[in-house]
Amino acid sequence: MRIRLFDKRDTLGQAAAEHAAERLRSAIAAKGRARIVAATGAAQFSFLDALTRDRSVDWPKVEMFHLDEYVGLAADHPANFRKFLTDRLIAPTGLGTAHLLDGERHPEAVCLETGTLLRAEPVDVAFVGIGENAHLAFNDPPADFDIEQPYIVVDLDEACRRQQVGEGWFPSLADVPTQAISMSIRQILSAREIIAIVPERRKAIAVRAALEGEISPLVPASILRTHPNVTVYLDRESSELLMPDTLQRAR
Repeated sequence: MRIRLFDKRDTLGQAAAEHAAERLRSAIAAKGRARIVAATGAAQFSFLDALTRDRSVDWPKVEMFHLDEYVGLAADHPANFRKFLTDRLIAPTGLGTAHLLDGERHPEAVCLETGTLLRAEPVDVAFVGIGENAHLAFNDPPADFDIEQPYIVVDLDEACRRQQVGEGWFPSLADVPTQAISMSIRQILSAREIIAIVPERRKAIAVRAALEGEISPLVPASILRTHPNVTVYLDRESSELLMPDTLQRAR
């Protein structure tokens, strides 16, 4: 695992975007297109803003899947992840193909249909975040590290749902859906490369647990340490609880 440390979230986002764009160009040059997984949430704002401004990527040759979606949330709701990705990634770039999870349909059918498409070929690079409870996608603790299906229906724990309120997506806890469709842990780890974008102080406890604690389903993002090609982008706030030895490995 590589750790990259930046003073501010904007410089973090720019550096992560440059890394991501290089990987997309490389995949397109090698095989004519790139397959990606895209994350959502407030922590991704600066990264996606920088990435979508990069015109060195041949965006019509990019195929995208996304990590997760709420079950039952209307497509025009401000917190809907299809809307998030359409507004912040697909529309600004003219991205070629987007496989969006429709949380208003039967979730098990969506898991099967989109999962079949996802498994057809390897993913070149997955963009992920880490939740305040150390979730990876919507795999809240204790996460299932063994399930084989590419997408699963999960129950959202209270800490995860409170994060969504805290980020301003919902007015109250009661408004946050209790279930979601999530890419499974094994499927995330099947990507050839993973870029994790994790700014802000509210993520510091989760970052410390994921990078320095035991690899455990109780800390879902800790599983990233088992992948051979992961880069974690942190800012000063999200990294403030890390041990000096960990910080010395950052660049």
